[in-house]
Formats: sequence, structure tokens, C-alpha cells
Amino acid sequence: MGGLDRPMATQPRLVLITGSTAGIGRRAALELARQGWQVIVQGRDGKKAERVANELKQESGNPKIDFLVADLSSMSAVRGLAAEVKQRYGRLDVLLNNAGAVNLKREVTADGYERTFATNHLAYFLLTNLLLPELQKGDRPRVVSVSSAAHRSGRLNFDDLMADKGYVGWLQYGRSKLANILFTRELARRTQPLGITANCLHPGFVASDFLSKGGLWTVIKPLAYLFAIDETQGAKTSIFLASSPEVEGVTGQYFVKCRPAAPKKFAEDDEAARRLWEASEKLTGLAATSKAA
Repeated sequence: MGGLDRPMATQPRLVLITGSTAGIGRRAALELARQGWQVIVQGRDGKKAERVANELKQESGNPKIDFLVADLSSMSAVRGLAAEVKQRYGRLDVLLNNAGAVNLKREVTADGYERTFATNHLAYFLLTNLLLPELQKGDRPRVVSVSSAAHRSGRLNFDDLMADKGYVGWLQYGRSKLANILFTRELARRTQPLGITANCLHPGFVASDFLSKGGLWTVIKPLAYLFAIDETQGAKTSIFLASSPEVEGVTGQYFVKCRPAAPKKFAEDDEAARRLWEASEKLTGLAATSKAA
């Protein structure tokens, strides 16, 4: 893996955590900062991202916390985020793909893509691929992607990834989380020769504002949250996969409660993983970029 280009071991490890201005992303940022990491917080709202970065500095006692702003439902914004990481840092040790969304009504992004799938899968796919050169320059580089047990309700129709033919918000969310696992599987295969590991996880059913979407959820939320875990518990597996020496060299796995677990059978289909990768290349324009390069 070209150890001559590695940073000195005394240099703080650098992590980019998407969707880290709230919820389990913020908690992961706080805990890694407390461990002495250099943390890049990412959010959609610049004022909120700056405020959270300053709060994390105070709470952790670590001044090495930066923030970047991007709407990850936009592929051009994802490209801009990657370019800024390249320009400002030139390397990355861990990419924690944490940003997520669920839309109960179908919404379309500026690119013409269904918003849940664009934010939860295409952004992970494009950002990770664009930052692979920076990860190769990192120390023990890892890609960690937050999936969900909701993947078990998802079914991928490669002829209708954007749910044009029928939209149910929670089912589309499940499809996007299934895509996270298939993406991780194929990413691990492709990056193992580069020394980059890739794993994904289910954080648990977390009591956070992520699910505050109104409608029926407003009625059942108080009861449902009696069975939920808090954000500190929800962030544990993300932090474990980003930082623990126990998973050094482990790649292509799905974790629950800091342990490898078996996802639904379709999520282990190598042909489906390859097919999704190729579809994602076309949707994000990555295939054209690769050919041009």
C-alpha cells in the first residue's frame, strides 16, 4: 500500500463525517474528537454547521474540528465537497458516510433523481469514489457507511431505482439502505488491493429528530421511542468501525452492535452489487469522468 507516502503516526487521524450536525453523526464527531481525532463536520446549513463545530470544540476540548457545507442530495454539491476536502487536506484517514434522509412524499432533486435514493445512496457512492485518492494517502484508511435494518424491507428494481412507478416513503428508504450494503460489498472488493477497508452498519432504532416527519409518525412516536436507544448508543458501532483496532483489515462486512451480522440474502448477491455499481456510475456521471481521465 505504498507506506512511503503515509503520514507520521503522531499526526492526528482525520475523519470526514457526513450529516454530523445532529443525531448519531454529531455524537460520533464528539467521541472521535475526544479521542484526539481531527474531525470534519458536514451539514447542509452553514450557520448550523459552524455552530455545531464550535460546540464540539468546547465539549471535547479539541480545537481540531472544521466544518464543510454541502447539500448531499445534489451531485454537483457532492463533487464540490470532495474538491474542498482535496484542496484543504490532501488526505483522509476515515470517511464516515452517515448523512441520511427519509421522505414520506416523493421529491425530485435538481438532478432529476428521487431525493431519498440520491441522498442515501448516490451521495455515498460518488463522494467515496471521488475521495479514494485521498484515502489512499491516509493512515489505515477506512470507509464506514451507515445502513439500517430497514434494508430488509427494501427490494431493488433496477428498472425503477427512482420509484417512478410507485412510491412508498419507508420502502424507498429501505431500498436506499439495501443499496448501502451492496455498495459496501462491491467497494470492499475493489479497494482491498489498495489497502482501504469498507464496512457498513445498522445503528439501531435511535430516538432522534431524524424521524420527525409529521403525519401518523407524530402520533405513534411517543410509544415507539419507549423501545428506542439514545444517540450515544446509536453512534457506538460507527465509532467502533471508524477507530477500533479490532476491525483492522476487516472489510465488506455488515455490523450490528459492533459485531458482524448477516444482512438479508439479496444484500450478499455479488452480481446485484456489481450491477448497482454500474448503474450508480451512470447516474452520478462517474463513468464518464473515469473514461475522460
